[in-house]
Amino acid sequence: MSSETNTIIVGAGPAGLAVGATLRRANVPFALLERAERVGASWRGHYERLHLHTPKRHSALPHRPFPRDYPTYPSRQQVWEYLEDYARAFDLRPEFSHEVSRCVRGSDGVWEVSTDAGTYRGRHLVIASGWQREPNIPRWPGFESFPGPILHSRDYVNGEQFRGQRVLVAGFGNSGAEIALDLVEHGARCAVSVRGKVNVIPRDLLGIPIIVFALLWRAAPTRLADAVNAPTLRLALGSLGALGLEKRAEGPFTQIAQSREIPVIDVGTLARIRSGEITVRKGLQSFEGAVVCFVDGTREHFDAVVLATGFNAGLQRMLPEHGFVFDDKGAPRAHGTEAAPGLYFCGYDPGRAGLLRQIGIEARRIGAEIAR
Repeated sequence: MSSETNTIIVGAGPAGLAVGATLRRANVPFALLERAERVGASWRGHYERLHLHTPKRHSALPHRPFPRDYPTYPSRQQVWEYLEDYARAFDLRPEFSHEVSRCVRGSDGVWEVSTDAGTYRGRHLVIASGWQREPNIPRWPGFESFPGPILHSRDYVNGEQFRGQRVLVAGFGNSGAEIALDLVEHGARCAVSVRGKVNVIPRDLLGIPIIVFALLWRAAPTRLADAVNAPTLRLALGSLGALGLEKRAEGPFTQIAQSREIPVIDVGTLARIRSGEITVRKGLQSFEGAVVCFVDGTREHFDAVVLATGFNAGLQRMLPEHGFVFDDKGAPRAHGTEAAPGLYFCGYDPGRAGLLRQIGIEARRIGAEIAR
């Protein structure tokens, strides 16, 4: 099967839906391809405790706010219900169970997109499949000798099955920090393995969402914004070093701008570390049966391990002839605008004020460029 259209959008998560909505309003025909069976698949697969870390006012997709009766920070279920409503409101009709394997631009300037359900051709291609296509699962020495369950954060639902057990969370990004908190709330005894240095910011500061402060400083140089805000963050969070965490040399604004990595947004994990309910360990080095060995020589017995070790986007395999559009970490060099003739990326820049807000900005820009 082969299908022709103006624009092909890969992914029916927030970014793909937002681009689709802007094209629909501009009367530009498009095909919206999704490998899962419903919209917002990644949000459906997240652990139950997850809520937005940015307030709904600044997280809505273009042209449709979150419902008024939603809380400031909508839950995981409320987010995917919002995405379903968004698709209905703009008559977006994703073609589900379409796994994209390869995207190549022909000599005629037309993109050919190969899927397991057929081939699509279009003048424009928007990659909006997100970062979470493939779980990153490191293989430490002795990994296979661990007798208990080892699961990736993608497969973690809640901590009930680990009640009373000693659980290691490997990784201290936002998923790792919140999963550790969830485990403790469900009666598990938890440790987190932190490989490198981190930045941590509170979700709310003085009762105000931290994103509001980010918006106030969005026009300032990142290093200046970090320097001015550092004393306030220290006052709000206390010393990270006293908790066994090492702070990154650059501040959170600079981290986002340079690394496109979101700092850890604290929703209660630091308080549990401070109370001793969550213990901090250094980077994981190896397994010896049920004993986990850390890089500082510490050894400890665990019943289960949760890998909060992130994901791979798989973009370079999807675009084998366009390696030049990616940096050395595999991230798109350009986003929200044309990265190569007819090629766009949406949803790969967290932005200073949150990923969903940034998606809205990028989707509007991409829609306008394609419509022209």
